[in-house]
Order: sequence, then structure tokens, then C-alpha cells
Amino acid sequence: MNILIFGGAGFVGRHYTQYFLNKGKFVEIIDNIAPLSGGIHPKKWKLFNPYKFNKKFKFIKQDCRKFFKQKLTKKYNLIINLAAIVGGREVIENNPLAIAEDLEIDTAFWRWSVKNKNKIGHVITYSSSAAYPVSLQRRKNYRLLKESDIDFSKNNLGKPDLSYGWAKLNNEYLASIAFEKHGIKNTIFRPFSGYGSDQDLNYPFPSIIKRAISHRSNKNFIVWGSGHQMRDFIHIKDVIRGSLLITKKVKNGKAINLSSGKFLSFISLSKKIFKILGKKNLKVIGNSTKPEGVFARGGSRLLQKKYGFVPKVSIDQGIKWAIEYFKNY
Repeated sequence: MNILIFGGAGFVGRHYTQYFLNKGKFVEIIDNIAPLSGGIHPKKWKLFNPYKFNKKFKFIKQDCRKFFKQKLTKKYNLIINLAAIVGGREVIENNPLAIAEDLEIDTAFWRWSVKNKNKIGHVITYSSSAAYPVSLQRRKNYRLLKESDIDFSKNNLGKPDLSYGWAKLNNEYLASIAFEKHGIKNTIFRPFSGYGSDQDLNYPFPSIIKRAISHRSNKNFIVWGSGHQMRDFIHIKDVIRGSLLITKKVKNGKAINLSSGKFLSFISLSKKIFKILGKKNLKVIGNSTKPEGVFARGGSRLLQKKYGFVPKVSIDQGIKWAIEYFKNY
């Protein structure tokens, strides 16, 4: 089984690579390790060394858009499109034109896929929970977001979260066209707050863990925004497992959430971390000078359950793994 991953040097790509290599599959990564992408050269991966798998792994350091100018010479059973500029909340809010480059990347990807469709078995592509209408994520109006809250056929979209959300909507629309007009089997995922030990420190979960480990108990602990804003945290192991399980059943260019279905504020997350660390009597406060994003973003699990996926990693377990990781590295 041959697998090609665009943006595979990033957080999600590293975990897909580890999963497939452990299963004995051939994995090829295309990634230019651009700034703001969170990519790390495979020789520097801390949790896993892909080069131990000899001829099963290949890394090409190249901008995917350059690669898209080529025709495929061999068939890939699975192609995973993770190539994107993300960089965390501060980048999304303060550098929206850099994020808008994702429009170009995804458009080039689907154009290339159509030209090479006879060499492509199946495509997994990633949207984002940022594609959902922000009107459903406000302090006085929020709920778990359902896949049907975005429906291109019924003109049901709403305003997404800044240029990153617009780019992801564009990717979803092109994916649906790729299936309907060109027969390219694909599955779209809308992950919520995916997290894990080796995630880039521009993301809140690892940043809070690292700071909490060294934090002195006589000082207030500060999180971004009000701290009362809530997210839906799902561990990277569940993201990988869930996506591959659902992919076996959904191949028609439809989008599926990857979520825990639980809201957790950043203040509550921090308190959980301190409790596990054994640090007591700490006050967690917000910092209004830092971006907060939407107030509440969580994903309905109804469709995921229908396709047989239930997350296994609790937030407490994920915290314990991350604490161990930062103490070792």
C-alpha cells in the first residue's frame, strides 16, 4: 500500500506517518517545512524516527505546488492533503493574508488530483471547525456544531472564522466537485481542537502544559483571552484512528467532524493540568491583550457515532502523556 502525504512533516502528518509505517505501508511525504506551518524535518522528530523503516519511507523537501506541476508515475492507494499555513490563533488573526495562501494550495491540489485521478485510489483532505458559522459560537448563542450547519446545496453556510475558515470552505467545495464531477473518492474531516504532546508551541495545549510545569505557585497563571472561552479537545491518536475508520465508510466528498463533543474552557484545562501536576492554590486568569477567538467551539458526535467512531483518549490521559513528554524533552 502506497501513501502520499502533503504537509506530512507537520503535527498531524507525523502521526499518520508513524501509524502507517508501523503497519508496514510505504509512506512518501512532500513538505517544504514553511514558516507558520509547524513542520519539522523528519530527522528531527522526537517521538518517532521514520528513517528506521529503510525503504518504506521517503521525504521530499519541496513546495507542494511545485510537485503539483508533475504527473504521477505510480499509483497511490491513499493521498492525504494536510498542506496548509496555520500557525495558531495569533497567526490566524494577525496575518490573515498569509493564511489565505491556503486557497492557492488547495485549488492547485484538486486541479492536480483531477489530472492524475487514474493514479489515485482515495483522498483524505482536512477542512477545519473554523469553517463553521461564527454566529453559532458566541457567548449567548452556542451549541455543538453539526455537519449539516454547512450545506452547499441549500445555500447554508454562514460566515466562517476569518480567512482560515474561508479557505477551508473553499477546500470542502472543491472536494465535493472532485467527487461529483470527476469521480475522485474522497473524505473531508473537520477536526476540532486536536492536541498532542509534540504539537507546535503556537497551539494552546502544549504551550499551557510547558508553562504550567515550570510555573511558580506564588504567581497567577495567565491564559489568552478571558480564559472562559471553550474548545472541544480531541487527542491526535483519536484523530488518526477516527479518520481512518470513517474513511472506510465515507467516500463521497462529504465532511465529518472529529471531536469529543465536550466543551472545556482554558481556565478549566489549566486547572486540570495543575491538579495532575500536584500544584495547588493557583489562580488562573485571562489576558485580554491576547486573542480569544470565538467563545465556544464544539462538535456534534452524532455522525461519528453512526460510523462507529468513539474517542478513547481522555483529556486527563492526554495531559499526563504531554507532561511526561516535556519532562523528557
